Amino acid sequence: MKRVAIPLCLLISGLSIPYLQAQSLTEFNKTPLKKEVYVQLPIGSIKAKGWLLKQLEQQRDGATGMAEELYPEKDNLGKSNDWLGGDGNSWERVPYYVKGLVALAYTLDDAALKAKAQKYIDWTLNSQQPNGLFGPPKMKDWWPRMPMMYALQSYYEATNDKRVIPFLSRYFKYELANLDADPLKEWGKARAGDNMEIAIWLYNKTGDKDLLKLVEKLKQQAYPWIDIYTNNEFYFYGDDFQPKHMVNVAQALKFPVVYAQLNNLPANRDALLKGIQHIMHDHGQPEGLGSGTEFLAGTSSIEGVETCTVVEWMQSLETAAKVIHEAKIGDQLEKVAFNALPAQFSRDFKNHSYYTLPNQVQSIYGDHGFNQDYSSGTVSSPYSGFGCCRYNMHMGWPYFVKSSVMATPDRGLAVITYGPMEIETLVAGNKKIKITEETNYPFEEQIKLKVGLAVSASFPLILRVPTWSIKPTIKLNGKELNGVKPGVMFTISREWKNQDQLELNFPMEVTMQKQVNNSVSVSRGPIVYALEIAAENKTTKAHPVAGFTDYEIHPTSPWNYGLLLAKDNLNSLVKVEKSAMPENPFIAAASPVKLKVQARKIPSWGLAYNKVSAFDVPFSPVASNEKDEEITLVPYGSENIRLSCFPVIGEPKKISKNLTENFDQGMATDWVFYGGGWFWKNGQVNSASNAGSGGYGINGSKYVANGTDFKDFTYQADVKINTAGDAGLMFRVSNPAIGPDAYQGYYVGLNQVDGTVLLGKASDQKWIVLSYTKYPVEMNKIYNLKIVAKGDKFDIFINGSTKAILSASDSQYQSGSIGLRAYKALASFDSVKINAF
Repeated sequence: MKRVAIPLCLLISGLSIPYLQAQSLTEFNKTPLKKEVYVQLPIGSIKAKGWLLKQLEQQRDGATGMAEELYPEKDNLGKSNDWLGGDGNSWERVPYYVKGLVALAYTLDDAALKAKAQKYIDWTLNSQQPNGLFGPPKMKDWWPRMPMMYALQSYYEATNDKRVIPFLSRYFKYELANLDADPLKEWGKARAGDNMEIAIWLYNKTGDKDLLKLVEKLKQQAYPWIDIYTNNEFYFYGDDFQPKHMVNVAQALKFPVVYAQLNNLPANRDALLKGIQHIMHDHGQPEGLGSGTEFLAGTSSIEGVETCTVVEWMQSLETAAKVIHEAKIGDQLEKVAFNALPAQFSRDFKNHSYYTLPNQVQSIYGDHGFNQDYSSGTVSSPYSGFGCCRYNMHMGWPYFVKSSVMATPDRGLAVITYGPMEIETLVAGNKKIKITEETNYPFEEQIKLKVGLAVSASFPLILRVPTWSIKPTIKLNGKELNGVKPGVMFTISREWKNQDQLELNFPMEVTMQKQVNNSVSVSRGPIVYALEIAAENKTTKAHPVAGFTDYEIHPTSPWNYGLLLAKDNLNSLVKVEKSAMPENPFIAAASPVKLKVQARKIPSWGLAYNKVSAFDVPFSPVASNEKDEEITLVPYGSENIRLSCFPVIGEPKKISKNLTENFDQGMATDWVFYGGGWFWKNGQVNSASNAGSGGYGINGSKYVANGTDFKDFTYQADVKINTAGDAGLMFRVSNPAIGPDAYQGYYVGLNQVDGTVLLGKASDQKWIVLSYTKYPVEMNKIYNLKIVAKGDKFDIFINGSTKAILSASDSQYQSGSIGLRAYKALASFDSVKINAF
């Protein structure tokens, strides 16, 4: 952390400031917890302004404010739901909703929203049984009580309602006494970090050491998230899908840093960042988080991210920022908040999409083949996909606001993320301060912080300097400070006076990041940019609540572009066009910053076999003889259909001579999986269990090296079938997509069920057997499978046999990529080697 001491400045004469309605701060960590941990300011201490306020107001007027009318059933938010004493069964849905509702109500200081929330709060507080258990009596599940406790935490910090602390104390005593007999399971076992975080918060208020015993017990009963993140073990649990469920993965990211406050070992502190590194390598998307539909789904541009994942990933980073004081935490949080979050919603926050994709060129009904597939999964609707997100999504923006500035143990403040807002709180013990943050960031580079104090106060102010910023500067009362550089938490320790002013300048440059299939994404500062696609909304259903409809989104302009990127300086190739700041910058047509870049259409790139999504972005460079065009890029979150993984125009360059891949270090670079799941373990790549999945893509899952192009060759690999089914090698593959036969090319597989070796091809999404023969395939035995392809003749060898076990001829596919495939089987692969003739 960069620290600079500023000499005492002359007193600035100026206007007096009004009485500040600052609230008492949450208590800091008590012994034996880790010191130097920030705490959130009481909710309501930070008020959004400008474009950020607009997002909250749209929530109030849209899906959040109208949720009870949209979901009036007793199993949802109806008057007879069980969180109001009725006979419904709303499980997690009410707690999810109330968690976001309370945060929004008190951030906006909105009386109507507070009234909506109060009935749930009062019923919950009055529901506590003599033994301490609360909530619907018939609900025998630890998990739904966890989000309700977050709602109670926010409510208490906003109101100081004296019922809350003893209520939570009694419940945690009940939990500690009963966890051995009724241990965590399923969702509660996956999401125990939420429970632990509230228990630590309560400990800092009461000092009850039993709460630390509870944290330890919860940690012991939870999934071993610290090991999972550290060692990339998400797929290590077979048919148990919880550790690979992406919402769980995002939600549990906070688990290591929460526990590190009690057990401050490096392994605990470091697990979050190691986990993010693994996720982004194997499943990363350009908007700053990992794919998951609903299980971790690889790097393909046509895989998606769930709305719940976005808001839980954000909350985990907000928690992490309290413990890990590194600029990259705030960088990552802003990237998700400014890109992934608005992308999940309609421009008016009335609808959401259960899944959004980096390359989502249309939003229509239909199956994608995802592990958890919903025909409405990418459609804009109040009812898109499964029911969880429509209740959990409400915390996204208000939690971002309340976590933007935190209190530090030395009675100062730390600015984690930026945006237009006002902060009213206490510093230097009990001195009231108001900081006005004037900015249109992240749509402009300048931020002004104006300090209001009734009396001077000495305290540290910590400012995050973004890692991406080029030559950042900070001025205090017009004087530039020394030592400011990208990627630091810059501390200014001084006596602050009324009307002190800071000017932050974080220059942004256009940059490009490598994405799947050697494509690129385009960023400027924290904003990711996507192709502006003209679109037509087609209403498919009007709901009883006025103003709420389902609609498909169809493109009315071309989308299949590749970028023209010469070797010149990137910023000389991209024109940055700025315009007036609108009320809502997340509307593409009115975006205050657009980028212009040269591109060409790629006629061969179109919709995939299912006609629901596009084919994955083609491997770059891609040849195109089309004319040069100037295309417009707009912020990722400003539209609901988009292209954000761009191919690059140029002479194709693929591996065509030889390739060896032993998977010694993890998942291979430039290999992509389509359908199901693939993971690395013990120096092998493995197809994953799909227990609990329903999408058609779970069968015939493929792992393809799209950067290869082989014609005539010898290709071999070790194959081990671990469950009934078949697995083997793909060759001369093109246009892979999600689905058993969604590719063009050949496949040779070992079938344990039938005891056969079979060779066939996929053509027009049909499987055609070219040849097969009996062979005693055993489970859990390694077979070296070798293919010799020359022209239209294929010979198959097993375990070094001198004579071909199987032969066939076919001339449909002359060259293409290599890959691995499993059909209704768990299988392991190693020692891939191919040499061209």
